[in-house]
Amino acid sequence: MSDSLRLDGKVAVVTGAGRGLGRGAVRALAAAGADVVLLARSAEELGEAAREVEAAGRRALALPTDVTDEAAVEEAAEAVIEDFGKVDILVNNAGIAVVGPLLDLPLASLRLVMEVNVVGMFLCTRAFGGHMVGARSGRVINVASIAGLAGESDLTAYAASKGAVIAFTKSLAIEWARHGVTVNALAPGYFRTALNSEAIDDPVIGTKLLRHIPLKRVGQPEEIGPLLVYLASDSSSFMTGSVVVIDGGQTAR
Repeated sequence: MSDSLRLDGKVAVVTGAGRGLGRGAVRALAAAGADVVLLARSAEELGEAAREVEAAGRRALALPTDVTDEAAVEEAAEAVIEDFGKVDILVNNAGIAVVGPLLDLPLASLRLVMEVNVVGMFLCTRAFGGHMVGARSGRVINVASIAGLAGESDLTAYAASKGAVIAFTKSLAIEWARHGVTVNALAPGYFRTALNSEAIDDPVIGTKLLRHIPLKRVGQPEEIGPLLVYLASDSSSFMTGSVVVIDGGQTAR
């Protein structure tokens, strides 16, 4: 691995770190040499992920945290600075989705999706990113979705939230460029995670889904790792405000 892709001596914070793409991000960052702070609501899942980081020879700090709770996020940021003294990388991955026709969608569902996917990202970026701005160095990586770039039936609330993630990324990239902090987004297509495995394995839904993916398969969480490490590393130093799609060709149609 090129030295510019190594993350030795870096401290990375990952939200939604206990499962799915967040767990894949944790593994990739640790393998590249970063110490990893893991945030999620499930202490059990965080503990399992933290042990994987330590098995890779890196330090891990598991902090059960609700990213929609402002006080909890600020407390987590203070704990990280107290323990590690800095934050170099923030991966805003925590997210949820609701599926269904708009006319059947309760307002409470829309508010919950926005709280986790948008407000949670805002709170974590403000809390952890402030230390990056102070250090005049850092990487913020927001996990968006191809749903924020192209429409899809029955995903209006989720798509709206991920569209907001993309707009947030572009605006903050401009705002923080003068502070030496880059802000980019990943826009994954369908990956096998606990969130969507049931749909992927459904004979009808899964077949229909694969019809729209030129590679004829969904992604695996570990396949997002190399791209994430690139965005977190010195190799991407001239890259900010970008939205990088990784979707098996789905949006190329």
